[in-house]
Amino acid sequence: MSKILVIHGPNLNLLGQREQDIYGKTTLEEINRLLEKTAKAHRVTLEFFQSNHEGEIVDAIGQAKKHGVAAVLINPAAYTHTSVAIRDAIAAVALPAVEVHLSNIYAREDFRHTSLIAPVCRGQVSGFGVDSYVLGLQALVGLIKK
Repeated sequence: MSKILVIHGPNLNLLGQREQDIYGKTTLEEINRLLEKTAKAHRVTLEFFQSNHEGEIVDAIGQAKKHGVAAVLINPAAYTHTSVAIRDAIAAVALPAVEVHLSNIYAREDFRHTSLIAPVCRGQVSGFGVDSYVLGLQALVGLIKK
C-alpha cells in the first residue's frame, strides 16, 4: 500500500480558531480525519506532519523516501511565499508533490500571489477550503497509481 506524507505548515494547528472568514471553521484534526477516510477509499496510507518550523518541514521532506513515502501533499502556508529551502527539499527528493491551500492565494494580498513551491510540484489546488486537500490527495493517488 502506498504512503503519502501530508505536511501542514505554520499556524495550521490553529485552524478552526483563526481567521474563520478566510480559513473556515474546520480544525486540523477534522481535515486529517477526512483525509484518512479518503485515503482508505483509495487504498493508500497517510502520515501526517505539522510544524511551525521551516527546518523541521525540510527534514520531514528529506526523510520521506527513507520512510517509504511515495508522494507528498503539502500546505506550506506562509512558507509558500518565502521558503527556498522547502522548495529545494521537494525538488531534491523527486517525489510527486501537490501543493494545497484552503484559501485562493491569488485572490488575496499581492505578496501571496507568488508560490516558490508550486514550480517543483505536479500541481496546486487552492481556494476550495477543505476540498482543496481532498482534491490534492485524489490527484496524488492518480499519479502514484499510474
